[in-house]
Amino acid sequence: MEHIALYRAWRPQSFQDMVGQQHIIQTLQNAIREQRTSHAYLFNGPRGTGKTSAAKILAKAVNCERGPAPEPCNECEACRRITAGSVMDVQEIDAASNRGVEEIRDLREKVKYAPTEVRQKVYIIDEVHMLTTEAFNALLKTLEEPPPHVMFILATTEPHRLPATIISRCQRFDFRRVSLEEQTARLTLICEQEGMEADQDALQYIARLSDGGMRDALSVLDQISSFTDGRVTYQQVMDMTGGIPSEQFAKLAASLLKGDVGHILQMIEGFMHEGKSADKCMENLLYYFRDLLMIKMVPDADKLTDRVLNPESFRDMAESFTKEQLFQMIDTLNRYQSEMKYAVQPQTLFEVALLKLCSIPAQGEVPNQAAVSAGATASSQADSGEINRLKQQLAELEKKLDRALKSGLSGGEAAPSSPSRPATRAPVSRGNAPAKLPAQLDQYVARKGSPEFVEISRKWSQILQRVKEEKVTVHAWFMDGEPVSMLEDNVLVAFKNNIHRETTEKQANREVIERVLSEQLGRSARLVTMMLKDWTGAMEGAAEAPKEDFKLEPEHEDGGSGSKQPWIDEAIQLFGEDLVVIKE
Repeated sequence: MEHIALYRAWRPQSFQDMVGQQHIIQTLQNAIREQRTSHAYLFNGPRGTGKTSAAKILAKAVNCERGPAPEPCNECEACRRITAGSVMDVQEIDAASNRGVEEIRDLREKVKYAPTEVRQKVYIIDEVHMLTTEAFNALLKTLEEPPPHVMFILATTEPHRLPATIISRCQRFDFRRVSLEEQTARLTLICEQEGMEADQDALQYIARLSDGGMRDALSVLDQISSFTDGRVTYQQVMDMTGGIPSEQFAKLAASLLKGDVGHILQMIEGFMHEGKSADKCMENLLYYFRDLLMIKMVPDADKLTDRVLNPESFRDMAESFTKEQLFQMIDTLNRYQSEMKYAVQPQTLFEVALLKLCSIPAQGEVPNQAAVSAGATASSQADSGEINRLKQQLAELEKKLDRALKSGLSGGEAAPSSPSRPATRAPVSRGNAPAKLPAQLDQYVARKGSPEFVEISRKWSQILQRVKEEKVTVHAWFMDGEPVSMLEDNVLVAFKNNIHRETTEKQANREVIERVLSEQLGRSARLVTMMLKDWTGAMEGAAEAPKEDFKLEPEHEDGGSGSKQPWIDEAIQLFGEDLVVIKE
C-alpha cells in the first residue's frame, strides 16, 4: 500500500474530526442550521490548529447537495470535488505569494459573477496578514458590500497585522492551542488505525514538542514512523528530534549542584558527539529548569511541565534547589540563549553558560541560622552604607547646582557688578555639566539645521537598524539617544539617561556605532555625546539671546586687552564669546 503522509490521511474532513475547537465548531454549526452565516469570517490562531481545515469544511457545509447542513456529507459530488480542490467557485488563495493589489483587483472582478458549479462562492485567503496595504484597501470595499452569493474566510497567525477596518467587517474566531490530553488521545487513535505500536510516553513527548499544533504533532509522528519497524519508542523520538531525555539533564543538574566542572564538560562533549546542537541543548535545559520550578511551586504540575513526563520522579531534584537559584539559572540561560543567536562558537557559549551556573548553588547555600543572621547583618550594613553615600553625593550635587544657578543669575560672587559696566549673561549650567559638555558646543548649536544634519536625521532609522544587526545589545543602549547636530565629521547624539550614554561611550560599543555611521554617511564619522537636558539648556540660551549685542570692551583698566571684570573673561573662556552677551 502506498504510504500517505499522516497529516494528509488524517486531515479533518468534517467538524466532528476537529480537535480542541469545540466552541468554534458549535457556533459555526448553529449559524448554518439557522441560515445566518456571515459574508466574511476571520480565523486566527497558532499554526497547525485547524484554521484552513475548518474553512474548507465550512465551504463544504454551505455547498453540500444535502444541505446546507451543520456537517458536510462528504459523499455528494460537491463535497468530494471541494475536498479534491477541483471546484472553481471555492478557491484557496495563498496571500504570501499573491499579495499585490493586482491579484485582489482580479478577485474583485470575479466576485461579481454568480457561482456556476455550487451554491455559494467561497474564497479562503490564507496568511492574509501578508497582503500589502494597497491590497487591503482594494479588498475593503468588497468585504463591506459583498454580493449575497459570496463568502470570504480569512486565515492568519498574526491578526495584529491586519487593519482594524478589515477586522471590523469579519466575524472573528480565535483558534486555541490543542491541549496535551487531546493531542495524545488523537495520536493514540491514529497509531491504532494505522497499525503502529507506540509507547505512551513517546506520544506525550511528541505532543509537548508540537506546542499545541496538531499538524506539527502528526508531522513528527509520520517522520518517526517512517524510520521504525512499526513501533515508536521514547528513545526513537529523542534521537529523531534532537531532544535529550530528562534523565540526562537530571545528571547534569546533579553535577551543577556539586560544582563538578569536569563531568559537566564531559557531558556536553558527549551531547555534541551524539549530533545534538548547542542551541537545542540550551533550549531543552532551559525547559528542564523551568519544569523543576513548576514542580517545586505547583502541587500538581503534571500538565505544566514541558520536558519532564513524570514530575513526581523529579520532585527530589526540585527540592535540591531553592526557588531563587532556579530563577537565577533560568535568567542566566535565557540571557546566554539570546547571545547564542549571534555566536560564532555556540558550543563554547553553552559551556560558559553551564560553568556560570556552577556558582549559583554555592551562592545560595546557607549552612546554618548563624550564617543567615551574619549575612543579613552584613547586607544591611552594606545597604545602609550605600544609602548614606548616595545621600552625601546628592547633597553635594545640590550645592553645586545652587552655586551654578547663583553664578549664572548674578554674574558670580567673586566680583560685584559695577554700575558703570553692563551686566553679563551666560547660559546656566544644569548640575555639574561643563565637564561633560562637548567642545565647540556653540558651533553645534549654530549648525543644528545644516544639510549634513538633515541627511543624518533622515537616515537615523536605517542607522539604528544597522546597529541592531551588528550588535543587538549596543542597539538597546543607543536607542535612548537622538541626533541633535553635526559638525564636520562629528555626529552629536543627546541621551536622556546617563547610564545609556556612558555604556554607549565604551570603546567596543563606540566602534560599532562609528562603523555604522561611516557606512551610512559614506565618509568617516565620529560619535560625540551629551545629555539631552544640557542640549535643551544650550538651545534655550541661544534662543533667549538678543539680536543686537554689545561688544566686549577690549581694554582693562590697566590698558591691557580684555574686560575690567575677571569673571567676564572666565565666562568667555568657559562658554565661548558667541554665547556670552553683555547687556546694559
